[in-house]
Formats: sequence, structure tokens, C-alpha cells
Amino acid sequence: MRVSRFIGMAVIVSGLALSVWAQQAPAIKKMPIKSVSPASGVQMFNNYCATCHGTDGRGDGPAAAALKTAPADLTQLAKQNNGKFPAMKVAAAIRGEGAPTAHGTKEMPVWGPLFRSISSGHESEVEQRVSNLTKYIEGLQAK
Repeated sequence: MRVSRFIGMAVIVSGLALSVWAQQAPAIKKMPIKSVSPASGVQMFNNYCATCHGTDGRGDGPAAAALKTAPADLTQLAKQNNGKFPAMKVAAAIRGEGAPTAHGTKEMPVWGPLFRSISSGHESEVEQRVSNLTKYIEGLQAK
């Protein structure tokens, strides 16, 4: 009798714990893209990237816990590439060309088409955005 009572209480407690956990599970709130200056890499990073990658680029942004795939630590890109920042690869990932698996899913957008939409199709402005964002990420590299 005591064992069945204990098991019954354990089931109730674990059910309550699951219920509380489910209510606190992080969720991603989708928002329309906001246009910021294409001239400012820091402003674009803070508006477009920091939600997932964190303001310091380490992959610990406020939405990171809600993603199925952890955001990359952008400060380690050069270190992972024999000390050379892979600018072309980063720019291609931002545009959506050969992007990492996390990009282009429902969780994380490919920025190229979104930049085109807020730039009214002006390809030079899209390239300015990609270039300045890439340069900013290069500046985040760990020494």
C-alpha cells in the first residue's frame, strides 16, 4: 500500500513538473524585419543577429534556448579556419548561399532575400548590408 501510494505521488509530482516545464519552455516570436541603416554593421548585427547569436556573438542570445540547433559562436570562426576569418563563407551564409543548416529554417531566416525586400530590390544596398555585417562579425573574432 505504501509503495503504490509513493508511486502515485511520484507520478503526480512528475506530471506537475512536466506541466510547469512545458509552460516555461522558450518560444520564438516572429516579427517583421525592421530596416536599419545598411552602413552600420553593429546596428544590423544587434537588430538581425543578436537575438540568436547574442550581442557578443557567442551564440547565447535570448532566443538561443528556443532553437533546435544551437546558434554558432561567431567569435570562433577565424580560429576554426586556421586563424583566417572566412569572409566569403560568412557573406555567402548571410546571403543564403550554401548556408549552415540552422539558416533558412523556420527558426532562423536567410538574410539575403529579407535584405532584398527591405532594400526595395536595390542589389547595391543588399551587398552593402552583407559586406558591413561580415566586417562587423570579423571584428568579433577571439584573439
